[in-house]
Amino acid sequence: MAQRINRSNNRNEFKSDYKKGIKNDKVESSKKNIREERREIDAPIREDIVEGRNAVIEALKSDRTIEQILIASGNMEGSINKVIAIAREKKIVIKEVDRKKLDSISETGAHQGVIAIVTPFKYSEVEDILRYAEEKGEKPFIVILDELEDPHNLGSIVRTAELSGVHGIIIPKRRNVGVTATVYKSAAGAIEHMKIAKVTNINTVIDELKELGIWVYGAEIDGDSYSYETDFSGPCALIIGSEGRGMSKLTKDKCDKLVKIPMVGKINSLNASVAGGIMMYEILKSRLSK
Repeated sequence: MAQRINRSNNRNEFKSDYKKGIKNDKVESSKKNIREERREIDAPIREDIVEGRNAVIEALKSDRTIEQILIASGNMEGSINKVIAIAREKKIVIKEVDRKKLDSISETGAHQGVIAIVTPFKYSEVEDILRYAEEKGEKPFIVILDELEDPHNLGSIVRTAELSGVHGIIIPKRRNVGVTATVYKSAAGAIEHMKIAKVTNINTVIDELKELGIWVYGAEIDGDSYSYETDFSGPCALIIGSEGRGMSKLTKDKCDKLVKIPMVGKINSLNASVAGGIMMYEILKSRLSK
């Protein structure tokens, strides 16, 4: 009987220890995840590298200061030769390195065997954007991004903005992605031709733009009118909200007009860069027809 009791006690102790072990594993796993998330949040986002062949070629063609070009050893086919030729012409240092070295530096995971080490992106001032429009003899066409977090979206928006005649993009300093390697690659070289201003408070900037006679339009799913019905031919600023939340309430309230894109499908929202692209081309269409 005593042996049976002991075995029973041992079994209960084992169950208790087993449950504690599972609980401790879960706690440690949770702590590990939290530590990894913190590392991701605290990790500095590099703005001093340009990745990919086309992006590097555009950087070489621009006035950017390029410290050096890193090229994967043995990778000398196709457009990489154009990178080497331009770099040599401009007397920029070229270093052949092991591909693993590029992999360790890469932010995008798709460097195509070449990374340029550059001075960090030089942001413009809002005044620079307005001056650029004036120099071109055009009414200001500005895009304002309200807490956009995905670098692929920012890169796509920059690319479309450059093609549709936008004079500059305004982003907030906080809670908004900056010009990273992923943005460079997604923009396919358009970064070199677009003025981007980082501001402390976009709502203050919106007020200043309105005082200058610039109409502020917000891309909003519940807008007052459709994009194709709106006359964008005057000086204008287009606000595109964040991927998940859209525009903040305060920013939305500051808009002169909220404009929506017609949609007939079962999905009731568009990706931020797609919505921004549609709106930018509606504005371009208004301007070309005047």
